[in-house]
Amino acid sequence: QIQLAESGGGLVQAGKSLRLSCAASGRFDSINAMGWHRQAPGKERELVAVISRDGIPNYADSVKGRFTISRDGAKNTVYLQMNKLKPEDTGVYYCNAEGKRIVNVEGAYRTLEAWGQGTLVTVSS
Repeated sequence: QIQLAESGGGLVQAGKSLRLSCAASGRFDSINAMGWHRQAPGKERELVAVISRDGIPNYADSVKGRFTISRDGAKNTVYLQMNKLKPEDTGVYYCNAEGKRIVNVEGAYRTLEAWGQGTLVTVSS
C-alpha cells in the first residue's frame, strides 16, 4: 500500500504564497505520477496539477503561471508552490499517487493508487 502525508495548508491573504508537501511511504517498489486535486465548498473535486515520473508537469488553466508542481524522487515527495493566491483557490487540497509493487521474481506487479486525507487552504480577500 501507499500512504500519503500532506502538509502546508493554512490561512493566507490574497496575493500571498503557500507551499504544500506530500510524502509517500509504505510497501511499494516505485512511484509513477503524483499530483494534486482540490475541492472548493459546494463544488466537485478538480485537477490542479500532476507531474510524471520523468518530471513533466501539467496544470489546470486556472492555476497556470501561478502554481508550480515539483517532485523529489529520492524522497518520494511532491510539492505544490502556490503564488499569487486568490480567494477562488480556497478548498481542500488532496495529494494522490500512482505506483506499483513487484509481487514475484518473474516481474509481475500490483498497481497501486492512493489519496491523502486533504489539507485545507483558505485565501482571504
